Amino acid sequence: MLVNLKEITQIAEQGGFAIGAFNAPNLETLMAVISSAEELNCPVILQHAQVHNALIPIETIAPIMLDLGKKASVPICVHLDHGTDYEECMKALRLGFTSIMFDASGAPYEENVLKTKEVVKAAHSMGVSVEGELGHIFSFDAGSGEGGKIINDYQSASDSYTDPDTAKDFVERTSVDALAIAFGTAHGIYKMKPVLDLNRIALIKEKTNIPLVMHGGSGVSDDEFRRAIKNGIRKINYYTYMAVDGANAVIRFLDKKTDKDNIQYHDIAITAQAAIKEHVLKAMKVFCMK
Repeated sequence: MLVNLKEITQIAEQGGFAIGAFNAPNLETLMAVISSAEELNCPVILQHAQVHNALIPIETIAPIMLDLGKKASVPICVHLDHGTDYEECMKALRLGFTSIMFDASGAPYEENVLKTKEVVKAAHSMGVSVEGELGHIFSFDAGSGEGGKIINDYQSASDSYTDPDTAKDFVERTSVDALAIAFGTAHGIYKMKPVLDLNRIALIKEKTNIPLVMHGGSGVSDDEFRRAIKNGIRKINYYTYMAVDGANAVIRFLDKKTDKDNIQYHDIAITAQAAIKEHVLKAMKVFCMK
């Protein structure tokens, strides 16, 4: 069944867990995520990132996401991830997305507030929830897919972490339904152990009293996930490591094949889907099962 972000995070808030939010730029990933959620009876968020329009246009993937979400036996939110301009967010609204993330975190603070407020006004008029972002979610690699402030280490990164008082002001002025915060995670493959300020999550939660979002979830330890959830994280974005697992499964499958002339694409797709599902099941057990 389809729900919006506010509704699905309320379920997480009441249960004291987090909702897995998985980017799914193809049918195999969508099916792996939904079947995992149904198997564990966990709510889930299906995401299409704006940067993934290069892999599959939002106009193509949206009807599939929405149809599968409607037919699912668990609550499903269909969410635009890292929408970076007003036009893309409005396109997602017209296509039927039940939630959007507007990311103006790279802009000056007042510009972020004004632009986010404008998107919230339009989305709320249609019953759609909005996630905003404050602070900088990091990346070790400019090609990691979702942008972010590029860093080589964590020495000087903390100056871009989300400030609790600023978060309070941002939430009050924009009326966002959830807030993505920076506390040390990064997009893409981790080149070193992340240095997380988990106490900052609790401080921001106390100031804002809304669901908080963790981006750059792949590569974080199970214990760190659980502590982040305890402190107020209610949505965890996840993609890179499950996609890597799918690719590695395909490589192993091809290496084992002795008859190289008898390899069909559907076998590759099924192999990747099975590996992604196995990875998603493990992640969901940490996020939404006590």
